[in-house]
Amino acid sequence: MKVKVKAYAKINLMLDIVAQRKDGYHDLFMIMQSVGLYDTVTVEKTKCNNITLSCDEEGIPLNEKNIAYKAAVAFFKANNIKDTGIYIDIKKRIPHAAGLAGGSADGAAVIVALNQIYKTNLSNKELCRIGVKIGADVPFCICGGTLLAQGIGEVLNPVKPLRKCFILLAKPQTGVNTGNAFKAFDENGKVHTPDKLGMLYAMQSRDLEQICAKMENVFEQFIEVPERVYIKEIMRSNGALGTCMSGSGPTVFGIFLNKEDAEKSAEELKNYAKDIHICTPVSKGCKIESE
Repeated sequence: MKVKVKAYAKINLMLDIVAQRKDGYHDLFMIMQSVGLYDTVTVEKTKCNNITLSCDEEGIPLNEKNIAYKAAVAFFKANNIKDTGIYIDIKKRIPHAAGLAGGSADGAAVIVALNQIYKTNLSNKELCRIGVKIGADVPFCICGGTLLAQGIGEVLNPVKPLRKCFILLAKPQTGVNTGNAFKAFDENGKVHTPDKLGMLYAMQSRDLEQICAKMENVFEQFIEVPERVYIKEIMRSNGALGTCMSGSGPTVFGIFLNKEDAEKSAEELKNYAKDIHICTPVSKGCKIESE
């Protein structure tokens, strides 16, 4: 049996680090949104008893270090499944290490596919319990849409969906180190705290201008991305209602009311970003394409 899944990327409309926890993790407050950029993950049952992977992008690990592999192991363990022969193929479109949850989306897609293949009939809530063991963004990537994520990212609550708009994603060349950003927070604290209540009111009203005015990512205080200033400037000069960095970066996104402005901005960004995509909000994290 073979199941093909679209695994959607995410952006953070707001990201705040609330506190460091005793277990070394951090409590977060995130408004997360699935977007129409996706990887295609195909999972197929095989007769051998091991997990094999393939991917069309170089540099992606094809062993137990891959989150898709970890997802399969976690699923089999949670359901006490011994017949574990599967082949996972990943067609990448979500940029790697970009703050868009590309790896987490692939892991989520594997869990969703295996639930179909093995007919375990688990609810999203049960799938999320498996997902959080392999990555904090995986539960969101299983459910998707527009959600408030708290705890380390596993406590999910719905907020009103984003109105129709065009989201321009631009990933600059500069790499980022999430660990260093958390370390900077632990040592120095925040300069500014995002207006979480204001953002929740804005989400409830579905007023796009208000939402864009409240967008903020606390990681921008700790992570240096030299191109970020220019990317935001270009997006705003072409009519973006708001701009923000996603996750721990380095990807910057802009929200536009019309596609033409987003396209004009994308053209001008080619000197500053290597991965540029225009997409729209979507209401799912994973979508089963075929079985």
